[in-house]
Amino acid sequence: MKILVCLKQTFDTEAKIVLDGNGKIDRKGVSMIVNPYDEFAVEEALKIVEKDGGQVTVISVGEQQAQDALRQALAMGADDAVLVDAGDKELDEYSTATILAKAISGMEYDLVLGGFRAIDDGSAQVAGRVAEILNIPVVNVVTKLEVAGGKAVATREIEGGNEVLEVSLPAVITAQKGLNEPRYPSMKGIMKAKKKPLAKKTLADVGLDDSQIAPKVKAISFSLPEARQAGKVIPGEAAEAAAELAKLLREEAKVI
Repeated sequence: MKILVCLKQTFDTEAKIVLDGNGKIDRKGVSMIVNPYDEFAVEEALKIVEKDGGQVTVISVGEQQAQDALRQALAMGADDAVLVDAGDKELDEYSTATILAKAISGMEYDLVLGGFRAIDDGSAQVAGRVAEILNIPVVNVVTKLEVAGGKAVATREIEGGNEVLEVSLPAVITAQKGLNEPRYPSMKGIMKAKKKPLAKKTLADVGLDDSQIAPKVKAISFSLPEARQAGKVIPGEAAEAAAELAKLLREEAKVI
C-alpha cells in the first residue's frame, strides 16, 4: 500500500507572536514545528505499513525551511518526502490545495492522510479541497481507522457521539486528536532520515504557474489581542466581598 501524508510546518504552539512594522507576522526567531494534527496522520500511516506493508511518502508545500518538518517525518519512519517550493508567494487554502492535488495526481497512492486542520490558521479546508480536486472520498476528524480489502472504515466524531463510515480507496482521511500517540524520532531514525530521499520541486515541475494558484482570499491585516489585565483583590468581609464581586462581574466584566 502506498500512503501519502500531507504535512504542514507551523509555528510552535508556545511561540510568542509579534507583528512587524507592516502589520504582518514577524517570523524571525520563531520556532517552527510539524503541525500536531499532521503528526497523527504520519503516525497512522506508519502503523498501517508496519502491519500490512507498503510505503509512506510525506508531501508539503512551502519554502525551503519546510524541509525540517519533512525530515522529522522521515526520522519518525516515513520512506521519502516531496517538497513543492512555492517561494515567498502568499498562498491561501485554495492555492495550497491546488498545488498538493496537482503534485499528488502525478504520484501513485492508495490512501492520503493529513491533519484535519492546521493550528496556525485553523481553517480545516485543505484536505477537503484536495479530495474534491482529485475526485475521491474524504472522511474528516477521524479517531479510529481500519484499512483492508481496498476499503477504509473510519470512526469520526460528531456532535453527541461517533459516526462510522466506509469508503473505497483511494480516499482522503484527516486525523483528529485521539487517533493515536505519535512516536518520538529515535537517534537511529534521525541519522537515517539524513539519507532518505527528499525531492524538491518547483511549481513548474508539477505543471503549475502563478496564475493557477492565485489566492482567492487575502489577509488584509493582523492584530494581537489586548494585553491581559492584572487581577483584582477584593478586601473586606465575606458578605461585602461577595457583593462587590457580583457588582464588578456585572458592571465591568459584563459576564452576568
